[in-house]
Amino acid sequence: MNRLARLARLGLTLGTTAALVIGMTSSAEAATGSIRYFRFTGEEARIDNPPDNVCINLRFRARTLSNETNKWVSYFYNANCTNFLNNLAPGRAVSYANPLSVRVIG
Repeated sequence: MNRLARLARLGLTLGTTAALVIGMTSSAEAATGSIRYFRFTGEEARIDNPPDNVCINLRFRARTLSNETNKWVSYFYNANCTNFLNNLAPGRAVSYANPLSVRVIG
């Protein structure tokens, strides 16, 4: 009986470890490409290969926001991804929404 209990615990441990590794791998993905944004003065900033599901505060309020990644991006009026404005498809841009934070949503 002791041997059977050890095998069961070993199987449970291995299964849990595999699930954690797979879960961690999928959450560490990143979009390929850049999110570019421009201040009203024309100053440009960019975020290269942004991670999925991570809120990113922009350095300044963006007059124009361009999603040049392979994934959808949510953009927010305030910092810390609060006050949701809209989603931006890959290859699209938006002007005059004035976002201050973004999140890649896949």
